[in-house]
Amino acid sequence: MKQTLDVVILKPSKYGPDGYVERFLKGFMPNSTVPYIRSMTPDVVDSVLINTHSIDEYVQTDLAYLDLLKNPATPTLLAVVGAQSHQFQRSLDLAALARESGVQNCVIGGPHAMTCDTSMLQNRGVSFALAEAETIWPTILRDAIRGQLQPVYGAAQRWAKELDAPVLIPPSREALRRYVVPMLGIYPARGCPFTCNFCSVIKIAGRQIRSQSVETTMASLRAAKTAKIRMVAFVSDNANKYAEIEELLEQMIAEQINIPFFVQCDTQISKDENLVRLLGRAGCFQMFVGVESFRRDVLLAAHKTQNHPSQYKNIVRLCRENGITTHFSNIIGFPGQSRQDILDHNRILREIDPDIVSFYILCPIPGTAQYDEFLAEGRITEPNLDRFDATTLTWKHDLSSTELDDLLFESYRRFYSLPHLGATMLRRFGRNKFDSICLQGGAFQIFNRFMGHKHIHPMSGGVWRIRLDSAADYRALRRKHFGYDLVPLPKSLALSATDAELNRRVKSAL
Repeated sequence: MKQTLDVVILKPSKYGPDGYVERFLKGFMPNSTVPYIRSMTPDVVDSVLINTHSIDEYVQTDLAYLDLLKNPATPTLLAVVGAQSHQFQRSLDLAALARESGVQNCVIGGPHAMTCDTSMLQNRGVSFALAEAETIWPTILRDAIRGQLQPVYGAAQRWAKELDAPVLIPPSREALRRYVVPMLGIYPARGCPFTCNFCSVIKIAGRQIRSQSVETTMASLRAAKTAKIRMVAFVSDNANKYAEIEELLEQMIAEQINIPFFVQCDTQISKDENLVRLLGRAGCFQMFVGVESFRRDVLLAAHKTQNHPSQYKNIVRLCRENGITTHFSNIIGFPGQSRQDILDHNRILREIDPDIVSFYILCPIPGTAQYDEFLAEGRITEPNLDRFDATTLTWKHDLSSTELDDLLFESYRRFYSLPHLGATMLRRFGRNKFDSICLQGGAFQIFNRFMGHKHIHPMSGGVWRIRLDSAADYRALRRKHFGYDLVPLPKSLALSATDAELNRRVKSAL
C-alpha cells in the first residue's frame, strides 16, 4: 500500500465580540485562497498519495471537520491559509488542537504571518509561511511527507517576480451550496503600485503588478462555466492596472463565457471610458472602488494620493452607462475626523449616489505603515488581535468607540433609504442581461439596511449566524502550546533586501 498524506487546507474564521467563532448558514463569497492552494496541490508527491480537504470555517455549520485534526487516521498536514490578523488567534488555536491530537505538520500562512513578527511563537511545533504559496508550497508538502517542517518558510523573499499560477479547480457543488450564490474568486494579477498607509497589499504582494497568463485565467473561467459557477470575483486589487485586462475581456467576449463578474478598480478608472465599456460588454455587473474619503487632505495624509474626490461622480456615471453597479468603500474615523465630518461625508455620498456602499472604521492593520506609526506613538488601545477587523475602534480617537460604532451603522441606515432602494432597482432591473444578479443586488441592499438597524456589520461574511464553539473552548490549548491567553501585539516584519529592491524599482518607475 502506498504511503498517504492528508492535506487539510483551511481558511480560518475569527472570534466575534461574544467570543464565538463567526459562522454563517450561508456565506457571501467563498474564500479565494483555499481553491487556489487546492489547485496547486498534486495528487501524488514523491510517490506519496495526497488526499486534499478544503475547508472554509465561515460556512462550516457543524464541527465534524475538526475530526480531521482530532482523530487523524493517516499522517496529516494542516495548512491554515489566508489568515489575517483578526483570524490569527483562531489559526493558532486550530494548530494547537491539531498538535494536541498528534498532528505533526501544521503551518500558518496569510497576511499576518507574512507581514508581522511571529518569532515569539516559532519553534513550538507550528510553522509559519512568510511568502506566497507558489514559492514554498512544494517544499512544505515534501517536508510534511518526511514529518519535518521547518520553523519558517520564505523568509528571504515574499513574492516571486513572475506568477506561475495554476488553472483553478472549482469547489464541489456540495461546497458551493454553503454560499448565497455559487461563486469563484480568480486572481488575474497581484500587486498594487500605490502606498496607502492603512493597506497591507504592498507588504503582501508587492508594488509590481504581476499577472498570470491570460490563457490560465481563461482556462479557470472555462472550468468555472462547466462547474455551473454563477458568479466570478476577479479579486486583483487594481483591475485597471492589469496590463492584459483588455486582452482577457476580449477573449471572454469572443468565447461567450457569460458568467457575471465583479472587479476591483482604483479611482483612476474614471479616466478610462473605453475599459469601462469593455467591462460592461464582457459581463461585469459590479465594480468595487475604494473611495474612502471625500476630503483630499485626509487622503493625502493617508498617502492615498491617487484618489481625487472630484472624479468619484464620473465613476458612477461611466458604470451606469455601461450597466455596471458601483460599490464604494468608505472609511470613517480618520485621525481628527469629527461627527459632523462623517455626517458631511454621508451627505455627499448620497448626492453622488453609487448603487452599493460599505463602511469601515479606520483600523491600523498589523504590518502596515500606519500600524507601525500608531504603535510607536502609543495610540493603539486594543490588546486583542480578534478586534482588528475594521468594524471596531482599536486606537485613541477624539470620538469614543461607542460614538464611532453608532456612526458606522447610522451611515448604513442613512444611505440605504427606501427611496434609494427603489430607485436603484428601477434603474437596474431589465437593463442588464443578468437580471437575477440585479435581483440579488437588490436583496443585498435590503440586507445592508436591515443589518444597519441591527448594529451588525453587513460585510461580516454571511447570513444567519451559527453559534457553535468559542474562544473559551480553546484557551487552555493556546496557553499550553503557545504560552499566551492573548498573543501580544506584534511588530511589523521588515521586507527582505530582495523584496525592498523590487518595491523600490516600481516606485522609481512611476
